[in-house]
Amino acid sequence: MKTKTERKPAIWFVVGSQHLYGPAALKEVEADSKIVAEGLNAAGFPLPIILKPMVTRADEITAFCKEANYDDDCLGVITWMHTFSPAKMWATGLKLLEKPMLQLHTQLSPELPWDKINMDFMNLHQTAHGGREFGHISARLKKPFSVAVGHWKEERVTRKVDLWMRVCLAINESRNLKVARFGDNMRDVAVTEGDKVEALIRLGFTVDAFTSNDLAEVLAAVTDEEVKATVADYEKRYILTDVVRAGGSARGNLEDSARLEVALRRFLEQGGYRAFTTNFEALSGLKQLPGLAAQRLMADGYGFGAEGDWKTSALTRILKVMGQGREGGASFMEDYTYHFGPEGDLNLGAHMLEVCPTLAGKTKPVLDVQPLGIGGKEAPARLLFSCRSGPAVNVGIMDLGGRFRIVINEIDVIEPPHDLPKLPVARAVWKYRPDFETGVAAWIVAGGGHHTVLSLSLTAEHIRTFADELGLECLVIGSKTDLDSFKNELRWNDLYYRDR
Repeated sequence: MKTKTERKPAIWFVVGSQHLYGPAALKEVEADSKIVAEGLNAAGFPLPIILKPMVTRADEITAFCKEANYDDDCLGVITWMHTFSPAKMWATGLKLLEKPMLQLHTQLSPELPWDKINMDFMNLHQTAHGGREFGHISARLKKPFSVAVGHWKEERVTRKVDLWMRVCLAINESRNLKVARFGDNMRDVAVTEGDKVEALIRLGFTVDAFTSNDLAEVLAAVTDEEVKATVADYEKRYILTDVVRAGGSARGNLEDSARLEVALRRFLEQGGYRAFTTNFEALSGLKQLPGLAAQRLMADGYGFGAEGDWKTSALTRILKVMGQGREGGASFMEDYTYHFGPEGDLNLGAHMLEVCPTLAGKTKPVLDVQPLGIGGKEAPARLLFSCRSGPAVNVGIMDLGGRFRIVINEIDVIEPPHDLPKLPVARAVWKYRPDFETGVAAWIVAGGGHHTVLSLSLTAEHIRTFADELGLECLVIGSKTDLDSFKNELRWNDLYYRDR
């Protein structure tokens, strides 16, 4: 088995043809395939594309699909039917293929040489023909797959390939993700519960339970030197209030927060966990709720969920992986309170402490210590800022008892219309699409929870493609949503997903 440093994740590119048109045509297919593969790699996608040998027979196709399944470095497969590749050849292989698949429906040249077209040209360039044959067998097998249509150099195609590759990264992360859960769910809360075994089956990630005392054991071994180094990093990155500066009345609380961050980071690294949960009702052995630690770990790519919400914690990590390298940021979020006013109906989102500073953009967060008012522990440190503005998505995942449902609400994050001088948490203010009433009502009737992942780096299409590839139910609330039609979609989905 390869170590993490030895792995070189990539996308495999395979081209289908057949022997009907002779060896000269197959040589041309191979040459054209190399041109397209090299051109796609030059586009700067998140993953490199590796051109695999052309397949022309059923045994070659099946062997390719088996190899893709068992190579950990293969995160997905792009197929291109350059010529006509009879679909029965693909049936066995596609039934076996477990990696995400994108059908590239393209051709070598963007324009036809109208005055030179003969039957040799027509026989060689049959994407329009072969792609439909390939699509038919994929549909008949009920195999999830994506399609990119157009010339391979066009922005609409490269955008689709980039989006799909990000989904491949997210699916790979989901299938290898480990979530550390400190304590159980918040008592009496319904939506944060769920079936962890079904999550393993459907999404691939595992959830391991620990107590806060397990973390406290690691905390006891943190050195004063490690605390000083962490606090020095705080002083470099953030604007410290008077109470947490050296000599300030809450400097000790800040140092406790730093000690907790070092311990939590070490615990996760040692166990190979890339997501975690906390619960303010389960803090035995800890002086405070790890708010600043959760914020900074999220900024480093970790997933987080409050009150034991392991589903949202995993989703945070998955969406962070999907959005890596894109501007915007992503964070655990909670719908908190509404504003009904002449400037429009708004939502003020926040959480007790844990909002990721990647949402702050270029704004330097303020670092402060204030009482939490819940949990019965010492006042914790936290970063304060308002989220950057821009189009965004709020994404929730819930267990309906027989299936998982993902709900996406397209929103527009805005600058807060007024200052919030007494609100001691990071926050985001947004408008709903298509409007407040429809957006909120649709979320509620879909069973959407109060915990979400807010992303300014991804679109609904990213998350919907992720759900489609995994066969998960996914609902989008956006600019064109009509509530009556949305309710009908829920009814239809209940029938479709009942036995899946």
